[in-house]
Amino acid sequence: MPGLGSTIARLKSLKIELPANVAVSRLSKLTNFGANPGSLAAHFYVPDDLPVGAPLVVVLHGCTQNAAGYDYAAGWSRAADEFGFALLFPEQQRANNPNLCFNWFSPSDTQRGHGETESIREMIRTMGARFKLDGQRVFITGLSAGGAMTAVMLATYPEIFSAGAVIAGLPFGVAHSVPQALERMRGQGLASASELTSLVKAASAGAERWPRLAVWHGTVDQTVHPSNGQALVDQWRGLMSLPAEPTRRDRINGHLRCVWDGPDGQPFIEHVAVSGLAHGTPLSSLDANSHEHATAHMLEAGVSSTQHILASWGLKKERRLGSEPSLATARLKPTIGLTGRRVPSSHRPEVASPITRTIESALRKAGLLR
Repeated sequence: MPGLGSTIARLKSLKIELPANVAVSRLSKLTNFGANPGSLAAHFYVPDDLPVGAPLVVVLHGCTQNAAGYDYAAGWSRAADEFGFALLFPEQQRANNPNLCFNWFSPSDTQRGHGETESIREMIRTMGARFKLDGQRVFITGLSAGGAMTAVMLATYPEIFSAGAVIAGLPFGVAHSVPQALERMRGQGLASASELTSLVKAASAGAERWPRLAVWHGTVDQTVHPSNGQALVDQWRGLMSLPAEPTRRDRINGHLRCVWDGPDGQPFIEHVAVSGLAHGTPLSSLDANSHEHATAHMLEAGVSSTQHILASWGLKKERRLGSEPSLATARLKPTIGLTGRRVPSSHRPEVASPITRTIESALRKAGLLR
């Protein structure tokens, strides 16, 4: 391919974050998922031979990111292969937000039954029905705007989720416009703990239970001030009338973790303050077994939020037997679904073309793709 080597060298010299954008996606496009008032796209990943009744994890990317890039960096689909769960990746479109942020501050997108929240709800419903998943084990996580939208989903549809994890996000309902969103991101104008809790209770009147919550936030985050992480903890504490003082404190790889147990004696809130971390998802990309890759806003921290979140959700107990499928095998997975029905072509991963394979080979030689 004439000129490819020089093009790669030029891009590498510009330090463009190629891996998150050009790595061959392990995800497939989710189509025909019902109502889509938020005009979102959707992608999914289902490991080979996933049994009926498996859990579902919903992952929301941050601003300027996409589903495939976030999966590549955070290692979610590799974890799905290892531990046996399905993945759903809602994806923002530029027509909705030019920076690809989920609209966590827009009233039309943050109410039960409306906008982006309803689109994500329909995607979850479709995944559960199409792949015979366990409706009692649905989890959600996201970074930044995706983290804030995770808080939105937990507040507006609490009956759907077992637990959620917000990474560098914000509390639910604290902004209703772009100027307000920017203020809250700077840590300005946040409401009191009781007011924050009232916002959640009003979002889904009559909720009988609340999902467990994990909050991960860097201590030197200058994009979303760390006070937002504490405010989210305070918002969720009020749902169970938990005290300000945590039940216990410990450390994860040197980073402070505070845990609040619920009335049942089980952890209800977990807050991890990642020391020295800026704005992004904490990764352990230097660990070859993590399958994680540091890129923009996906930051090496010596601790894997993906792995620890899975452990807190109890999903690491379901380790699958056998070796992990290779990337090539995953892309050529059989087209027979969980119930023996042939999966429609729109749900099948695309097979890499010769041109794609040539580009991938060149990128690997340049050190830009593993």
